[in-house]
Amino acid sequence: MAKQTLGFSSAVFRKKFRSAMTVRSYRDNEIIFAQGDKADAVFYIHSGTVKLTMAATRRKKAIIAVLPRSSFFGEGCLGGQSQRMYTARSIGSSNITRLQKESTLRALKRDRKFAELLNAYLLSRVIRVEEDLADQFFNFSEKRLARVLLLFGQITKESKPENPLKVSQGTLAEMVGTTRARVSKFMSAFKKKGFVYYNGGLQINSALVSAFLENRPMSVVTKT
Repeated sequence: MAKQTLGFSSAVFRKKFRSAMTVRSYRDNEIIFAQGDKADAVFYIHSGTVKLTMAATRRKKAIIAVLPRSSFFGEGCLGGQSQRMYTARSIGSSNITRLQKESTLRALKRDRKFAELLNAYLLSRVIRVEEDLADQFFNFSEKRLARVLLLFGQITKESKPENPLKVSQGTLAEMVGTTRARVSKFMSAFKKKGFVYYNGGLQINSALVSAFLENRPMSVVTKT
């Protein structure tokens, strides 16, 4: 997840892309594109949240990312990807811009500022993926859950009070890579500690979760 907010507006995109862009609102759980679809556009989230899932044989499915406002997705087409490798689905209502692949490539060549912003965002996504991989291989599921909750903490902070983000324990279990029973156990403990509470939807005390992570022993040692 990008730490910076890019802040592109529909007007900015319209000025750059004109007829090569469209803006659409999506309902909760509505598919934006499906795994296997033609990869011919890049998407940008103006508001809302998007879940990326990948399905394999034998009914196996994994959540590979949950993206907040000001995120790009579907960028694989810019590197030659011909088919979508995952399904993108709206969590709650969302407003999303679709940018045609060819026009985006031209904009990257002509507009240095746009290219720098997009590249910075994509690099931040690479860093996030590396951190997630390290989590899966080396950290305990309790710590992985805490990191996932930090992500949702930012999303819920940006959510409208009348449309709170609702996240199931099954979804959390998929993202953490553990069982729903273990997530339920950890969430009960987190609730007692004040890390999370429910007020129409999941609410996270990001400060307490961050302090918890800082006090946990690191499983991956980095040189300083």
